[in-house]
Amino acid sequence: MKELEYPFDADYLIKNKRKIKKELLTQENLLEKKIAILGGSTTSDIKTMLELFLLNYGIKPIFYESEYNKYYEDAMFGNDELNQFNPDIIFIHTTNRNIMEYPTVFDDSVMIDNLLENEYNRFKKIWQTLYTKFKCIIIQNNFEYLDYRLLGNKDASDIHGKINFITRLNQKFYDYANQTKNFFINDINYLSSCYGLDQWCNSFYWYMYKYALDVKAIPYLSFNIANIIKSIYGKNKKALVLDLDNTLWGGVVGDDGVDNLDIGPEIPGSQVYFEFQKYIKEQQSLGIILNVDSKNDYDNAIAGLNHPTGILKPDDFIIIKANWNPKNKNIEEIAHELNLGADSFVFVDDNPAERKIVQNYIKGIATPEIDIPENYIRILDHNGYFEVTNFSKEDLKKSELYKSNAKRNQHLASFDNYEEYLLSLNMHAEISSFKPIYLERISQLSNKSNQFNLTTKRYSIPDIESIYQNKKYIKLYGKLEDLYGDNGVVTVVIGQEKNKTELHIDLWIMSCRVLKRDMEYAMMDSLVKKCKGRNIKTIYGYYYPTAKNKMVEDFYDQQGFTQIAIDDHGNKTYQLDISNYKNKNKVIEVSE
Repeated sequence: MKELEYPFDADYLIKNKRKIKKELLTQENLLEKKIAILGGSTTSDIKTMLELFLLNYGIKPIFYESEYNKYYEDAMFGNDELNQFNPDIIFIHTTNRNIMEYPTVFDDSVMIDNLLENEYNRFKKIWQTLYTKFKCIIIQNNFEYLDYRLLGNKDASDIHGKINFITRLNQKFYDYANQTKNFFINDINYLSSCYGLDQWCNSFYWYMYKYALDVKAIPYLSFNIANIIKSIYGKNKKALVLDLDNTLWGGVVGDDGVDNLDIGPEIPGSQVYFEFQKYIKEQQSLGIILNVDSKNDYDNAIAGLNHPTGILKPDDFIIIKANWNPKNKNIEEIAHELNLGADSFVFVDDNPAERKIVQNYIKGIATPEIDIPENYIRILDHNGYFEVTNFSKEDLKKSELYKSNAKRNQHLASFDNYEEYLLSLNMHAEISSFKPIYLERISQLSNKSNQFNLTTKRYSIPDIESIYQNKKYIKLYGKLEDLYGDNGVVTVVIGQEKNKTELHIDLWIMSCRVLKRDMEYAMMDSLVKKCKGRNIKTIYGYYYPTAKNKMVEDFYDQQGFTQIAIDDHGNKTYQLDISNYKNKNKVIEVSE
């Protein structure tokens, strides 16, 4: 919903929240998550706004909300309602209003260090107590600066200053976050500076309603929290599709010529595009897939990308569509060639008419309302499309993985027989029970896979860690490499043992990068082998249809299962007698 993309109208969202919620609840296949909000100030409107942004990301939140300023009591002493709620995520909304004691000018350095440790340890106990009890994700605000400085500029550098104290306390929070899994910082210090600290710290709302921030700032806070949560559950965008003329450079390459384009660090008009390209290049380093969709002659587009002072070069892009076709058609082709859903893309184009056409024809794609070049980075960045909560080695080399896939497709063109093509890849798979080193990647894959995802279940890292330790589960990961490179962990199967002789498959997912490579048959063979080792006689599989996973609706039929039930929603249940199973993998060498 465009109203919920940055830059949004806070007044409009606050006034129309019920109408917007009603519309968002019409979506299908919403992912339900239980979120506990423990507040050091009034949080009711934060909850309301957070719900809108999460629904917009396909997540339906169910909330527990602590009483006013009872965050410490709920965390440390608990209550039956919170215990029964058993949250997936806990958000601790504390601000500088909740710092118990600041230094005074009479305190020496030892006293101030003790104050700092006491304040930090109070929060550390909260986090550790909550995680021990609920084994869930915790999101904690850092602290925004005060809107006054008793010592003036020296308040930032002198140990007696409150600004200095907050800076040091924030750093302790960051150190804890860097050392602790499943713990994330909601950076309200940054948000308040973007919003304007004087406006953020609106004392009127504190004294009247115990709001720790300006009411109109609440949507910005809630949007930021929602971005963290949607990233945890795999709702990030995955790829950029970029226009060229007046987007990556100033000018029209076909009319102005390469030499007259505005791109480079020397003059203001060129520097803005230079820095935007630099920002895009940095996104690529985090695993964001770059593509081009430009109304241009191909040779002109390549010449522009080879501009000597440009940052981005042709090799930085997986697919370059430079032609005169409608841009929505090009994007559909890019999505098909990459095996990604169109809603995985962010389309960046300076032309509002092109954005509107793409938005109307491609459901779920993001089309940020960039205006002047000076705002390109801010608008793209503040939307949080690619919010980082965890990233793996696979993310860091994702561009190379997709380039390798392009080489495989070229290789395929030389074969008439598909099985001969697969054999020619010399594929080798490692299929084994979960290992600690891969748990983060397994969680990430479960949240990102949409097309090859039979039950659409999502697992956070705490969920995966719990399954890893549970002996009632068979849990397999699969890695695949071939003559073009190592794809890393690309598939996961999780099955729960019941009644001693049954295995019920909760999750079967596979990365779109290795579709149609017969990896699913290798996994099935290994799964049956594991089941036989446990004297399991029957495997039950489940298929829950969504708008994205239609490609696997016949998966269990192809594996030799028998359909035994289907409900009014199209949810299917399958059964396999292991004694009748015959190995199906013919092209992949497997080691365990």
